[in-house]
Amino acid sequence: MPINIQDIFTKNSKSTFIIAELSANHNQDIQLALDTIKAAKDSGADAIKLQTYTPDTITIQSSKEYFTIKSGTIWDGRTLYDLYQEAYTPWEWHKELMDYAKELDIVCFSSPFDPTAVDLLESLQVPAYKIASFEITDLPLIEYVASKNKPIIISTGIATLQEIEDAVSVCRKVGNEQIILLKCTSAYPAKIEDANLVTMQNMKETFGVEVGLSDHTLGITAPIVSVALGAKVIEKHFILDKSIGGPDASFSLEPHEFKAMVDAVREAEQALGRVDYQ
Repeated sequence: MPINIQDIFTKNSKSTFIIAELSANHNQDIQLALDTIKAAKDSGADAIKLQTYTPDTITIQSSKEYFTIKSGTIWDGRTLYDLYQEAYTPWEWHKELMDYAKELDIVCFSSPFDPTAVDLLESLQVPAYKIASFEITDLPLIEYVASKNKPIIISTGIATLQEIEDAVSVCRKVGNEQIILLKCTSAYPAKIEDANLVTMQNMKETFGVEVGLSDHTLGITAPIVSVALGAKVIEKHFILDKSIGGPDASFSLEPHEFKAMVDAVREAEQALGRVDYQ
């Protein structure tokens, strides 16, 4: 049985909610997206996550320097508009993808990037929301999402301590305490030595929320270690086959790799066990 996202907030829950991030790994082919959802389910994922934006809702079409990527990523040299044009999930797909996920009994939700995306997702009755690292300073968006009174998972990859505090405060202002903060290193791929996973424990103590990991490292070591440090959510990019290429292919897991991660996470949960001197 898949884990329900509400289980995360159950006192003393030992279950880790594992998310397969679809992101751009559909190459603008809806059948590929559907096949990827099925493969994620078969690999043990509790959820598949989309991203809800269009190039025009997230940026403008410009080749000026400000709109050209140059921050040491695998996308350097491309314009933001060009990248998002390739990566976005068409909005007209959302209902079909979510209906299919429901058939398979796998949770499907998304990261909205503006209020119109939230409205679309609300019309589809998503069970939760994810705020991407690069939107953590968009407090009006976070407040609007939090006002829907559903679990809100927030990545913190580019946030200062104060910016995390602001995001959490906005959620609480509208009465939403179903907050999960994800440790995230916003590098693609991220170096394992930059994971700094012990930060999760500090975030939990500092903000009094559940925590987890949005992981961009190569391999599965970081997610496994995160369980021992209290992660209740693990998010990892998922792809049917890296040979199909695409913006996120290089730091995504294929089905056999993702299943190995899920199996190792479940074993780690068992290994933690309970205090016992027998």
